[in-house]
Amino acid sequence: MTKILKEEPLWKRTTFRIGGPAQRLALPESMEELCALMRSGDVRFVLGGGANLLVSDAGVQGTTLALGQRFGGVEISDTREGTARVKVGAAMGLTTLAGMMMKRSLSGLEFGFGIPGLLGGALRMNAGARGAEIKDITESIDIVTANGMQETIMASQAGFGYRSSEFPAGCVITGATLLLRQGNMELIHAAMRGGYMERKASQPLESPSAGSVYKNPPGDYAGRLIESCGLKGERVGEAMVSPKHANFIVNLGGAKARDVYQLMLRIEKRVYERFGARLEREIRLVGVFDEK
Repeated sequence: MTKILKEEPLWKRTTFRIGGPAQRLALPESMEELCALMRSGDVRFVLGGGANLLVSDAGVQGTTLALGQRFGGVEISDTREGTARVKVGAAMGLTTLAGMMMKRSLSGLEFGFGIPGLLGGALRMNAGARGAEIKDITESIDIVTANGMQETIMASQAGFGYRSSEFPAGCVITGATLLLRQGNMELIHAAMRGGYMERKASQPLESPSAGSVYKNPPGDYAGRLIESCGLKGERVGEAMVSPKHANFIVNLGGAKARDVYQLMLRIEKRVYERFGARLEREIRLVGVFDEK
């Protein structure tokens, strides 16, 4: 039987360390439990690793679904001709997976080391770094539809775009088959370490955040536009535009979702007034937010 937690604080489950409670948090540990939950029609929100997410202070009504640990398995097969198919559960952490593949001398996931969150969320937003994206190594994705049916779709059917996808409405991603290639463990490790050190030098990894707040506009960078408006260090309550990277909002310790949201509105207004550019949000807002 699926484990159900009532009034579960979601701030504990987000990288921002912000968010009200889930009225009910369901943690299915089997495909049968998951399909039954989806058929119930009560699932309002699917929670992954909590990255790229801002949950409102009021929390989420209805049932929030989070896949249990049994959805985080890894199976490697078909290692012929220098390639490997890797079947991975959606609840596997992307950084953990990248490290596992490095130890097997499998290349292609180096960009994922240091990216917070789970594989399911990475697929949902087509996560990427340093010119590579998860779509580049994905062959197929396993889902459970909104009416509780298991399906497998090819990557070409997922509508992958820049930090976006077009999966069937209301579906839950349960896993994927990735195509990796045989490589040199030392070179893979060096690439992962180099990418992480670059990230550490340029991003506020020492503070809770949701990652990049905005997508980069074509031919430009959201961080440059925000910084050009003099918004580095701008604060609303305990939420602050990072002095290290202007496309990050950090939680100074007691930030509320409303603080972050009001700061986002301020950023968007200032950038539009100065550059005529409308920033597109990368982080997902969940719950009810007051414009005032």
